[in-house]
Amino acid sequence: MAPLTYRFVAMTDVGLRRSNNQDSGYASPRLLVIADGMGGAAAGDLASSAALAEIRQIDRDLDPEEDGDALEAMRTAVAHANHRLAELIADDPAVEGMGTTLEAMLWDGEKLAVAHIGDSRAYRLRHGRLSQLSIDHTFVQSLVDEGRITLEEARVHPHRSLLLKAILGRDDFEPDFTWLQPSAGDRYLLCSDGLTDMVDDATIERTMKLETIDVAATELVRLALEAGGYDNVTVVLAEFVDGDETVDEDLVCADGRPQLVGAATSQPRGRTGSVRAATAPTSNLTSHTGAVEPDPEELRYAPRPVPRRRWVRWLLVGLVVVGLVGGAGAYAYDWSQRQYFVAPSDDSVAIFRGVDLSVPGLTLAHVDEITRIRIDTLPPYQRDRVAAGITAADRDEAKRIVTNLSIQATEPTPTPTPTPAPRRSRATTAPTETP
Repeated sequence: MAPLTYRFVAMTDVGLRRSNNQDSGYASPRLLVIADGMGGAAAGDLASSAALAEIRQIDRDLDPEEDGDALEAMRTAVAHANHRLAELIADDPAVEGMGTTLEAMLWDGEKLAVAHIGDSRAYRLRHGRLSQLSIDHTFVQSLVDEGRITLEEARVHPHRSLLLKAILGRDDFEPDFTWLQPSAGDRYLLCSDGLTDMVDDATIERTMKLETIDVAATELVRLALEAGGYDNVTVVLAEFVDGDETVDEDLVCADGRPQLVGAATSQPRGRTGSVRAATAPTSNLTSHTGAVEPDPEELRYAPRPVPRRRWVRWLLVGLVVVGLVGGAGAYAYDWSQRQYFVAPSDDSVAIFRGVDLSVPGLTLAHVDEITRIRIDTLPPYQRDRVAAGITAADRDEAKRIVTNLSIQATEPTPTPTPTPAPRRSRATTAPTETP
């Protein structure tokens, strides 16, 4: 049997209510990506296009020694995308709060390495049945998981677009990574919420069965617009076939060239000035009463402050001290020793167990592991963060922070040491007599 390959198509539309496209889509013979930018005026288009630019770096033949397998390469690329957003935010505070969802699949010739964060979705049509492969990282999905609301109620919930996870340029992001094993005849759909908020799964399933993926992609976008087109709608479709099957010349992918759509095609630049001043007037909706209502997407995309946990630490330390005095100290101290943070230890980055505070008479932090990462090899932004201490919920999160830092570390250029000039020995010459 010939090895599998796939046909692909990427398509997007700005929608009927938006002034610009903050989605970015990409499809090639190796890589499929959807990124839905967040932040509204705070540069959602910049976030999605910057993240996609980093993910595209793995659209190549991987080196097993340098890249590892496809899933390891995907993990590294997503970490680079997160770091790139951190750099953009550090360079221009006006875009603080921007971010992006991500749905990406990397084909290694046998299986798909998948990355997912946010509420962009991945579906698979197999033997005529549609299944959702990704799980939304949203507030509403958490309510569904807890059994508090049904899927039908989730579709109309007023906070259905509120994200719990996204790529925001911070260390506290946790994408999902997994492998998928395709079969001949499978069709895979990656899409932004501009499709799934407008079109239900039953309709998506019927549309995915159309004769070609090009026709199916066009119809999915049309259905989203017909249903109201409240948001940008982007779809990436792939159909797996035997490698020796002839390519239909009418398909968009017949030439084999990558397809790039959405914000990434316009190379958006970073914003300057205040976010409020940059808000587009077309991003508000008018109700039937004539009043201007806030756009739900702006609430979802609103810049969120970086969590500040110093006051929590002081509170916890206070609880530890009171607990020791009152008899509950053993429990409180035990709790503090289950916390972790990343901070300097001499010239290296280290993982500490405990809380990053000094209390007279108490030792609340111990070195758990000293890494090989030297402080002076980190970018200035990350160096300052490590110096201030990066809080982690547990040791696994601390290890993830260290992994992200190791990716960003660069070996310093050694300063050449001048070689001292050799000393000339003074030869003593005996006087000679002239005959």
